[in-house]
Amino acid sequence: MKMQKSVSVVPLLLLLCLSGVGVTKGQGVEVTKAKAVDFKTEFEVKTPADGKTDGQTDSEPDLWAELRALRDMVVEHRVEQRVEKREAVTQSQLEDVKTQNSDLQAQSVSPPAELSVRLVNGTTSCSGTVEVFYRGEWSAVCSGWWSMRDVMVVCRELHCGDAVAVNQEALVEEGRRGVAIKSCRGHESTITECGFREGGPGYCDGRNYHYVICSDLQAQSVSPPAELSVRLVNGTTSCSGTVEVFYRGEWFGLCPGWWGMKEAKVVCGELDCGNFVDVSRGPLVEDGRTIYVSCSLYGDESIGQCYKDEGSKNCNGGYYHHVTCSESVRLVGGAGLCSGRVEVKSNQSWASVCEADFDRQDAEVVCRDLGCGAPAALQGGLYGEGKGQTWDKEFQCKGNESLLLDCDTSDRENNTCLPGNAVGLTCSEPDDVRLVGGGSRCAGGVERYDQGEWRTVGTLSDVKDIAAVVCRQLGCGSTVSVPPGNPARGFEASCSGSESSLRECPRSYDRSPGLTVICSESVRLVDGAGLCSGRVEVKSDQSWASVCEADFDRQDAEVVCGELGCGAPAALQGGLYGGGEGQTSDKEFQCKGKESLLLDCDTSDRENNTCLPGNAVGLTCSEPDDVRLVGGGSRCAGGVERYDQGEWRTVGSDWDQRDVAAVVCRQLGCGSAVSVLPGNTTGAHGVVCDGTESALRECVITFDRHSGLTVICSSVQPEIFLTDSMGGVSRGHQGPEVFRGYSFTITCSTQPQYPGGSFLLTFTGSNRTQTQPAVNHSAAFLFPAADDSHQGNYRCVYDNYGFSHNFSSESELLSLTITASPLPAFIIRHVVVLLILLTAITTFYLYYKPTRRQKRVNRVSSMDLYVNAMEMVSLSSRAEAGPGEERAAQGTE
Repeated sequence: MKMQKSVSVVPLLLLLCLSGVGVTKGQGVEVTKAKAVDFKTEFEVKTPADGKTDGQTDSEPDLWAELRALRDMVVEHRVEQRVEKREAVTQSQLEDVKTQNSDLQAQSVSPPAELSVRLVNGTTSCSGTVEVFYRGEWSAVCSGWWSMRDVMVVCRELHCGDAVAVNQEALVEEGRRGVAIKSCRGHESTITECGFREGGPGYCDGRNYHYVICSDLQAQSVSPPAELSVRLVNGTTSCSGTVEVFYRGEWFGLCPGWWGMKEAKVVCGELDCGNFVDVSRGPLVEDGRTIYVSCSLYGDESIGQCYKDEGSKNCNGGYYHHVTCSESVRLVGGAGLCSGRVEVKSNQSWASVCEADFDRQDAEVVCRDLGCGAPAALQGGLYGEGKGQTWDKEFQCKGNESLLLDCDTSDRENNTCLPGNAVGLTCSEPDDVRLVGGGSRCAGGVERYDQGEWRTVGTLSDVKDIAAVVCRQLGCGSTVSVPPGNPARGFEASCSGSESSLRECPRSYDRSPGLTVICSESVRLVDGAGLCSGRVEVKSDQSWASVCEADFDRQDAEVVCGELGCGAPAALQGGLYGGGEGQTSDKEFQCKGKESLLLDCDTSDRENNTCLPGNAVGLTCSEPDDVRLVGGGSRCAGGVERYDQGEWRTVGSDWDQRDVAAVVCRQLGCGSAVSVLPGNTTGAHGVVCDGTESALRECVITFDRHSGLTVICSSVQPEIFLTDSMGGVSRGHQGPEVFRGYSFTITCSTQPQYPGGSFLLTFTGSNRTQTQPAVNHSAAFLFPAADDSHQGNYRCVYDNYGFSHNFSSESELLSLTITASPLPAFIIRHVVVLLILLTAITTFYLYYKPTRRQKRVNRVSSMDLYVNAMEMVSLSSRAEAGPGEERAAQGTE
């Protein structure tokens, strides 16, 4: 019995405990229905399958059955409570849970998009090593030909602002896969649009990854740019776009005006881009936020050092400036934009290229990249050696790529480059200028290809300088003339005359009269003072060669002067305008003097194919006879007329009249301008000069109508020279010399331009002056006996009065030296001469015994012998005497 009671008590206690738990803690327990079912199952496992415990007999009360029934009641009660709690959970909460679970599951299953990009191990979220997700793993980008254009795409894809820099950092781990991105254009939205080269394990062994820095827009909002820093916006690359300058807390565009290569060079250099390629017109100025900037002649400063007009805040109606620079290649140390030592950008620094790694196909791409023509010369050491590193890649361009960035590269087999092998490149000038309507490629109206169309070029000044640049760029010869331009207006240009191409000249978009230029085709004069003087060069195999003095005579010179629109030859001499640095022509010209062009002359091979240094022929032609002064009674006074298109046309000007007059007087050889009076005619062709031109054809001639112009010149420059009647004047090393005690005469003269007038002789050694009237346009000033007070500088001044004006002109200085007289030596020499003559006469007389007829003949022979003897003595005395004594001997003779 004790056993039965004990068995029955335990289940009851368990039941009470279970029921107590269900009663007292049921309200605080939150389980699901599923958990309740699990609990039930777990409970059933703990009881025997038949409901009996070990040792239990059938006669014992079925306590376990009761217990199971009670358990079921408790479980049902607890499940009902949990269901009620579960119904309290809102439907939105269940949806949130489902969404979270779905995201977690998607993250664990779906990898990043193929070829997506990220930056790792950087100082900000917008800097770090570039990695691309490729074939299930993040791979770094292999080191190679990568530029700021690629960085622009990465920064744009990551929404990180502008591209700032790209470096090489962190060696590639051995065996790790790398991806080589093909060159981007800079406008792509994602890196996948650029394309890529597939790498593999070990593809980047021994190389570096790319480390990129973007501007980080958030950082920009905190730290403003430096004052007067510059940027290019809305361009196709990081090195092209509209120029903006940060000024007083905001970005300003550049005010329209004269802007050219020098300012663009500053921008390209400040942004660490390559060569300046072009400057063009940007978008219209609308908001007026502009600043005017003008840099020096050389363009080697920063924008902050250039001149700035702080008041230029309103440029409505104008245009912004758009600049294009090369990105990764430049030419250094050359004469212009299209020549120099080739350098490429490597790790944010510039490196020279070895000649062995660069061929003509590579050169074609570089010339095209820089906006130049075809390659003309390619040679190591042509433009010196670079001071920095040497590029360690070999270019493999096909020649049809637009940019050097598009070319493949490979590692150099031998990683050395001998000194003197830094490759130099000369490209031809760009084919963006032409002359139209003139009958040949070297004559016509000037047009320049700009922004997809040919535009007329015009100017109001610098005509001869612009013409010189145009003729040079086209490979033509010298400027022949600049006739009136076409009536159409063109974009205004301004050149200094030394530029290699028209794109180097500053230009504005103001409208000016069109410009017409006529160039020679096969001959030119270089390094002279104007259009009609310089060293003669002829075109040979698309290059220019000097002409040897021995191969060129006056008849050849007459043809050249005529072809260049100049007057007759005035001077022809070797070395007159330098020796020339290039090649020398191997032809001898055989002109007859009547040919219109040098090309029409016959030539022959030079017998001796050498030309000594300093023998490059220099030529000075007189100015053309296409200007005259009429109605003034003299060739140096009257109304101005110019011969143009087969007739004499009146020339007028409403401004710069004194500059025009100065040029007219200079061209006519009439000295300086004395007066400028309004003409009595109207409808004259307008002319604009700056006063420095050698001839009127170098000035701007327009179709605009102006009142006529009357000019009075001072006549020609008077001449001054020294004469004597006693043999007391000689030529010394420092100029003319006069012996003490001898008389001398200083003569002043001028050409017969005006009647009358007077000459004033000034002496700089004292305040003494003498004046004499001009008789037959000259005057002689006699000095009876020279002494030391006469030593010094003399000058003739011609004064005259005409056209209600006094005018005068001055001669060059005459420097006079007074020396001692060599009288004793003079007497001794003449005594010796007389003795020699007496001896010779006596000898001849004794030797011959002539008849009367023979005497007559011998008398003549004796006179011939006497003359010969005198000449011999004279030559002997001159060889022994000094300069002064020689002159004295001549006087005695």
